[in-house]
Amino acid sequence: MVDDPWSSALHRLWQAASRAEEVAALADDVYAPLLATPGVHRVVGTRWDGRQVLRYMRALSAGSDTPVIVATTRSMPGAAVREPGGEPMVDRLEAAGLDDAVWPEAEFLREAPGGSVVSCTFRLDQRGWAALTLAVDASADLAAVESRLTQAVDVIVACHTGILQRGREARRGADDALLAEASLQMDSSLDVEDTLRRVARIAVPAVADGALVHLARGEGPEFVAATHVAVQQQRALEAAGRDDPWLAALLARRGEDEDTVFLSGAALDGSPFADPTATATTATTATDADDAGEGHHPTVVSVSPLRARGRVLGTITFVYQRPEARLPDSAFLRSLATRAALAIDNALLYELRRTAVLSLQEHLLPSQLPVTDRWDLSASYAVGDPMLDVGGDFYDAVLRPDGSIALLIGDVCGRGAEAAALTGLARHTLRTLLEEGTDAGTALSRLNRALRQERASRFLTAVVATLAPQADGTVLLSTCSAGHPPPLVLRGDGTVSEVLSGGLLLGVLDDVSYESHQERLTPDDTLVLFTDGLTESREAGGTFFESVLPARLAALRGSDAAHIAESLARQARAFRDSGQDDIALLVARWTGLPPDSGLLPPDHRLEQAALR
Repeated sequence: MVDDPWSSALHRLWQAASRAEEVAALADDVYAPLLATPGVHRVVGTRWDGRQVLRYMRALSAGSDTPVIVATTRSMPGAAVREPGGEPMVDRLEAAGLDDAVWPEAEFLREAPGGSVVSCTFRLDQRGWAALTLAVDASADLAAVESRLTQAVDVIVACHTGILQRGREARRGADDALLAEASLQMDSSLDVEDTLRRVARIAVPAVADGALVHLARGEGPEFVAATHVAVQQQRALEAAGRDDPWLAALLARRGEDEDTVFLSGAALDGSPFADPTATATTATTATDADDAGEGHHPTVVSVSPLRARGRVLGTITFVYQRPEARLPDSAFLRSLATRAALAIDNALLYELRRTAVLSLQEHLLPSQLPVTDRWDLSASYAVGDPMLDVGGDFYDAVLRPDGSIALLIGDVCGRGAEAAALTGLARHTLRTLLEEGTDAGTALSRLNRALRQERASRFLTAVVATLAPQADGTVLLSTCSAGHPPPLVLRGDGTVSEVLSGGLLLGVLDDVSYESHQERLTPDDTLVLFTDGLTESREAGGTFFESVLPARLAALRGSDAAHIAESLARQARAFRDSGQDDIALLVARWTGLPPDSGLLPPDHRLEQAALR
């Protein structure tokens, strides 16, 4: 015959289990129907951890609505004989014969009438187990009692399993979100130091209470970043990361490990993470408090290798002072370390590329400009491409056999290795020819012929300005251009004029000739040559820097060549909202007098007014 009350109660229990967020919430739905079973007088539930430490006990008697609840951390080694294996275990015993060292429920069970006990122990997870025990009298149908008891246990186990599964899914979702955010944060910078700091910060406090990042160097691990939720502990963590020999030895050993290692307890002896006041007794107490979710949590340290593209870049060390249940698993830490390693490797590779490109760019430009007693010469070069491909801008200044000086500036179309090769060819060809006394037009024609013979796939622009001092103290300026932006002249009175120039691009047609245009410079006049990266810098509204360049240059009247070159380059970069071309400037100021005669005092008010 079907037991309708129990079946209905069991149905309600399963429904409650599907909604419960913790097993303890099922207590009323479990205890009441079991107590309604004929012959059952008392129900006692206990919760244990894997070290036979009693965590929780709840007792309810028939006819009572008020349970007795005991939360504790009582260590009971004798309870080991009750710990279940894989399947629930049901025992029938006499209450009078229960050993108090094994059965903390005994005090409640002996008080119940009848004197018999039916108990079921069952495992909840790898870290803990539980027991549900009934006090029954002689009228109880023990087979029916056992059946109902095991059915209730099945619901409790299923509820706990579901809670763990939902927790794992929630944790996995949170971990995935954290990993995605970590990737965005770490990949958003190509600066090595900034990336390393981001790696340390991204995991604190979401993953750990503290983090250390070290890079692998030939002489050992090199500390680069640390963070902690507590400021004082962060300072101690930074000191340990820099100087602690225990940590240095650990990281040197662990750098080649394939996976994360966790260290705690005795494994931290002698480390900066060990508790110097801990004893065997206090360590056990601390561990007990940890599992209970109260008090001091013992320190756990994990070390993960930062491995990218088949090589170990360093390690990331996490320090935890939190319950064991809140520690991340190895798979998550491995994924986080892999993402961090790739971000660090990208930043390191970018830094290496940046250094190499800047070094190559320097070798494509003159190491220094000529020093003369009548010319104030200076240049400026600003790399505009954030990816740092080698640019094609170049400049040079050449002293010629007749006492004149030749200034040259040019721009190869495009960027990269091929542009760099043409840049070197163009500058050195022009420099050699001009040093030998070849006139500017012939030099440009011969360069054009060389480019055509080499079947260069890129064209370039260039301008050569020859400055020849005259007996009357002026300078004869001869300008020869091959499709390059015309130079500007800043006169001593502050007026700005454009130098007449023209000519076909280099490397486009065979047998091209170039003509020179002449004009005069007087003392304190300044010639400014530049590439189109300066004039084509564009602000957000669409205005090009070319439109404001004359006024900006006029405001620099009286400044020396270095100030003019650096100021114009800086202003163009500040002006620019779009455009990534390099900016090259070559400035020559004709003093007509020895340098010790002094310069006109710069009028910085004019410069500030032009910036408005």
